[in-house]
Amino acid sequence: MEISELLELTVENKASDLHLVVGVPPALRIDGVLSPIPNEAVLTPERVNALLQDVMTAEQLERLNVNKEVDFSLSFSERARFRVNAYTQKRTPAAAFRTIPLTIPTVDELGLPPIMHSFTTLQQGFILVTGPTGHGKSTSLAAMLEEINTNRKTHIVTIEDPIEFVFSAKQSIISQREMNMDTHSWSIALRSALREDPDVVLVGEMRDYETIAAALTVAETGHLVFATLHTNSAAQTVDRVVDVFPEEQQDQVKLQLSNVLQAVISQRLVPAIAGGRVVAHEIMLASTAIRTAIREGKTHQIDSIIQTSSEVGMNTLEASLADLVLTGKITMETATTYAIRSDQLTRLVHRQA
Repeated sequence: MEISELLELTVENKASDLHLVVGVPPALRIDGVLSPIPNEAVLTPERVNALLQDVMTAEQLERLNVNKEVDFSLSFSERARFRVNAYTQKRTPAAAFRTIPLTIPTVDELGLPPIMHSFTTLQQGFILVTGPTGHGKSTSLAAMLEEINTNRKTHIVTIEDPIEFVFSAKQSIISQREMNMDTHSWSIALRSALREDPDVVLVGEMRDYETIAAALTVAETGHLVFATLHTNSAAQTVDRVVDVFPEEQQDQVKLQLSNVLQAVISQRLVPAIAGGRVVAHEIMLASTAIRTAIREGKTHQIDSIIQTSSEVGMNTLEASLADLVLTGKITMETATTYAIRSDQLTRLVHRQA
């Protein structure tokens, strides 16, 4: 198959990813499960090179050759877009194509908790969406930004690597900046954003100290900032943000974070009994108790605060998984696989059954 045929097959099968790795056939990830494409030959270095040359510019190929990896986005006819990471493994070319729907789904269509609508009405603060790679963080952020775009007259600035969902201006105007194409640095782009009259800023991924420090500054100066982190829970997210700073700055960062943080949403896409995947989520809201725990460095208290604050909209990942089990959407075995605290999950299911 040519690359266009492989991408068409990816879209037709509603696969989240297409993988090209030398030594195995092309593979699709469907509903979280990776499987080789039937009747496709094992990939050779020459074939992977040929497939990539059909979709990469000369500049991108040069960056791959020099840096051994490159991120870029790819429009595929009018069917979909792809976020692509081309890389080198065992001195041979490889690539992962992540499917990006052309239509931005709504918060409700994604099955996200209704409280996420309220985040789109905030004027300032820090909203973090966390979870492992491939569990819908970018899609959840896009849904919230599109709600702002539809309902509010704002200037939204996004900084991404690469641009994933492409927004069309509605009530808002949207400036989308892509790393290496429109800017050379996350931290410089964030500092520049302050001079671009933004109301809302999206940071595609907070990767290092400079980016996190700049994002905190943007939130502190009266803007609404959305960002992602690869962490497993709300408490771990707070620790990750603080720990990236030098020890002598951490008390100041705890104070900053306690003042600007509005919510942390940690999510997983979990295989459903009926097929496909459903979202399980942990929600931490910046209540007085949460802000105090962050400021005083008592992140070990965050889990228990979330557990006892369901009346204000917080919930643990285990409570979300238990609800999915009790409503017949996922199996207990699946829930246990995705739980961080499996003993808590078991108690919740048995207590409510």
